[in-house]
Amino acid sequence: MATRSEREKAQKLNEQHQAILSKMLREEDNKYCADCEAKGPRWASWNLGVFMCIRCAGIHRNLGVHISRVKSVNLDQWTSEQIQSIQDMGNTNARQLYEANLPESFRRPQTDQAVEFFIRDKYEKKKYYSKNVTNGSSPKDGKKEREPDRGGKVSSYTKSEESRPAPRTSPAKTSEPSVNLLGLGECLRCVS
Repeated sequence: MATRSEREKAQKLNEQHQAILSKMLREEDNKYCADCEAKGPRWASWNLGVFMCIRCAGIHRNLGVHISRVKSVNLDQWTSEQIQSIQDMGNTNARQLYEANLPESFRRPQTDQAVEFFIRDKYEKKKYYSKNVTNGSSPKDGKKEREPDRGGKVSSYTKSEESRPAPRTSPAKTSEPSVNLLGLGECLRCVS
């Protein structure tokens, strides 16, 4: 059981962390979800260093903790390591890293399925990732920047392959007979 002074110290640290997160959320690029650009993100992937909306946070959780570790900005307790990680990145630097090779004509997806495909392409497959970006700074190879529709916000984009995800296909069916390992009788699919 924690002593009163330990609890007070932990509460003070949590208040400091909340102040840092609140300040970060006032930065222009952090005011919008890093993936779908919904306004007012209240969730973050602390290991990727991005702020996101609740819909994208759910998708990030489905990626697994080996890819994205999601926390609520104001409902969860944050460690100093987690705060440092998100301070080091933020949405601006994360976009320069994870969206460096996004096609210039790319439009952010809006349907749930399209957003999930984009997030998986972006973080799991690292389809738009730049190996030339270090510590969130853009590579010095003359990449073209363009101004999106939202005034004042600049992101780094370059031309690349078509951004639509490849259609998913089901695995090929084999003609091998099914084996009844449990001894529970034959299923209707196997008999016909």
